[in-house]
Amino acid sequence: MRVFIGGVMQASRVDDAIEDQGYRSELAAALNARWPELEVVDPLRLHPNSVTYDDAAAKTTLFALLELATGCDVLIAYVPQASMGTALEMYVAYQRGVPILTITPMRANWVVRALSTRVFPDTAAFLAYADSLAAPEELAG
Repeated sequence: MRVFIGGVMQASRVDDAIEDQGYRSELAAALNARWPELEVVDPLRLHPNSVTYDDAAAKTTLFALLELATGCDVLIAYVPQASMGTALEMYVAYQRGVPILTITPMRANWVVRALSTRVFPDTAAFLAYADSLAAPEELAG
């Protein structure tokens, strides 16, 4: 089973820095501790220097990651704030029937409401949910 971790990277920044990415390792470590056989797909691990890519490489990477998101069994979307890239990942995953588990305080957001299979207010709530499941396949609902 493959889980894609989508989430905020650049957010609304106007520089080439990224937001704190600690959530990625926290989610991956917790999921793999629970289910060692689970394959966690993390775009930042695949492209750690992506903010330095030129336009052509950025475009190629964006579309490749969107395709990768649709090939996973579940998409986890971590959006403590608006994220254009994560919204795209959610949309293409939704179009292909991939369940979307969203971690966000933005429950009123239309994209969150329309595309999410389940919404969790924070990482702790999501991890408590995951811990309640017997098998990783149950993440898909």
